[in-house]
Parts: sequence; C-alpha cells; structure tokens
Amino acid sequence: MTLCREDLIAMFKARFGQAPEWVVRAPGRVNLIGEHTDYNDGFVLPLAIDRAVWIALRRRDDRRVVVESADFPARGEFGLDDLAGEHARRGEDARRPDQTLPEKQAAAVAWYEYLKGVAWTLQGAGYRLSGWEGVVGGDVPVGAGLSSSAALEMATARAFAAASDLPWDPARMARLAQKAENQWVGVNCGIMDQLISGCGKAGHAVLIDCRSLEIQQVPVPPETVVVVLDTATRRGLVESAYNQRRAQCEAAARVFGVRALRDVPLEDFQRRVAELDPETARRARHVITENERTLLAAAALRNGDASTAGRLMNQSHQSLRDDYEVSSPALDAMVEAAQAHPACYGARMTGAGFGGCAVALVQADAADDFSRFTAAEYTRRIGKVPSVYVCKPTDGADIA
Repeated sequence: MTLCREDLIAMFKARFGQAPEWVVRAPGRVNLIGEHTDYNDGFVLPLAIDRAVWIALRRRDDRRVVVESADFPARGEFGLDDLAGEHARRGEDARRPDQTLPEKQAAAVAWYEYLKGVAWTLQGAGYRLSGWEGVVGGDVPVGAGLSSSAALEMATARAFAAASDLPWDPARMARLAQKAENQWVGVNCGIMDQLISGCGKAGHAVLIDCRSLEIQQVPVPPETVVVVLDTATRRGLVESAYNQRRAQCEAAARVFGVRALRDVPLEDFQRRVAELDPETARRARHVITENERTLLAAAALRNGDASTAGRLMNQSHQSLRDDYEVSSPALDAMVEAAQAHPACYGARMTGAGFGGCAVALVQADAADDFSRFTAAEYTRRIGKVPSVYVCKPTDGADIA
C-alpha cells in the first residue's frame, strides 16, 4: 500500500478516535555512487528521495509502544522496560541452531523489530523514552535497495524524539539507528543509509565521509533527474553475501596494516596486490577505486558536469559486477538498457546488490522517453515488468 501524510492521519483517527499529536517522516535514499564503501570508512554520494516512511502518533501515559502497520498485518506492541532483557535473550537464541524462524513468520514480525531495536539503542545511549501509539506506513519499496529499513528506523527515532521531548541531532540519531540494525536486527550495515535519511537536503546529493561523518551538500544539476529503476527482483540482505564481503574487506585492511581500506592509496594496492588472495584482491580493488570515483563524481556535479559523473557511474557498475560480484543478471540487463538510451549520462546498480534497483542520471527533458524505453527493453530481456521512479532530492527526517 502506498500512503502519504493525509492517509496516515485518517488511519490514526479511525484507529484511535482523534487526530495524532505528531506526524513524522523519514525518506528512503538512492546512492548515486560509492557502493560498499561506507563500512570501509570511505565516501558515498547518496540523496534522500521523495518516498518516505510516515508515522502518525500520540504520547501514552505508560511506557509501552503500540503501533499498527498500514503495510503488514502484524501489530507491534512492546514495553520499554523489557528491551535490555530481550536483547540478552536474543543473543542467546542466536547461538542456538534451532532458533531460525520460518521465512513467512520472520517476514511478518520483522517490521516492528526495527522499532524495538531503535528504542533499545536510544535507551542504551541514556535517553529517557516515553511510550506512544501510532500508525506507520509509507511508499518506499521494501527490499528494492532504497533503504526502507533505514527510513523506518529514522522515522522511529524521530517519533521517540517527539514523544519524549528529546533534542533532534540527525547524525547522532543515525549512529544509534545503525547500531539498532547491526546489533538488534543483525544486519552489518554501514552508516550511509541512516545518515542520508536524517541529513538529506532538497535539490542536493550529500557527499558523506563515513569515518568523520562530515557531510558536504552537492547540488544535482537542474537539467538532470535521477531515475530509480526497480528490477522487480528482491534479495534477503541478512542471508546474502553482504557480511562475507565486509569480512573480506577487513581482512585486506589487516594485510595493509590500516584501519580500513579507505586508508590504502591505489598505488600501494597495486604494488602489494600479490599479498592478497585473488578474490580478496578483487574486493579491495573495488573499494579503493570506488572511493576515488565518488570524490571525482562529487567534484563533477559541483561543476555541473553530468557527463563525467555519468561516466564514473558506468565504471562503478562494472567494478561492482566484476570485482565485488554483487550484481545480478537482472541488474546488469537494467543497467545496459538504461545506458543504451541517448539521454542517459550513466547508470549503475545501487544498494547492496543481488537484486533491487539501478539508478540513472538522465537529461530531465527526456525522462519520460527514457523511462518508457528502459522499462520496455528490460522487460524484453528479462520478462519482468519493472517499476520506474523519477526522483527529486528531498530533506531528511523531520516532523511533517
């Protein structure tokens, strides 16, 4: 179900009998370039998109959270005083081989575990939380690589900040939301998704230094649009090779004696590449060259040079396909279809990979023709009907 602010207000009134005290939103994101660099302390260039998760809520007098989803049938309800003990029990269960939930059951409960994880990290950071009740929904496609989970986490953090009278610090909240995904949900993600959902700016991409969390606003040339191309294929991130790729990067950094691959100059890598096994070398080469491409793309966009930025996006996809090996036949077909259109400056897979979306930088006056052509060509090659979103960069999480 695709929902907006007004829909959530109406659903809240129907469920709770009065208007909500607050409506909060947090956007999804698409990453123009800089893939799998975030957990290597590198550079990324995402933008917050005009698709978001919304929560309509009001404060409760007790310390319970009661949330209904417009998109999933299960209702989320939990006490804020129970979370530390539950986290300890989750750690014990994770070590038992017989504790894997059936796939359908896991999917049904997954959405509210994100809320519980955010509450757990906020309390662990010393925040005193108040309970609240609400309705959550949105229009960020789930599993498409547009960070629906980070949008849900940041919307939850914004809801707790409103209900609990907490100061809103997007960068700090992004770190805590990342911790929730790492240590409660169990996905070893980097900081990019939560940070761009918190710190996006309308009309701009954001260059993020994932080590210092320094951000620089980078204007997207006004004669261009960013087109998200959903392959209609999905991946299960926890079960994918994401964690394996991260471990390989950490192993390569240890060989070079550095904190992260961000600290390895390309010339040093080329001189010492024989010290790595061939597969780890390919993983490291992607990360090191992707950081260079990201900085060059940000400089190109600042200069209004969409052609150079697009060429770097094309190179990024080739590296993700061949060195990092996180693309898929569907993603490759989508990228090739996009690149074949004359109005496309560049295209690449985006997100963790193995399915989900590609992203293209396109001449704005040809966006409709590009969208029709690329969708038809992809369907001809793969046999699936994609979804195509022409996106505008938007502001980060806030009270709507």
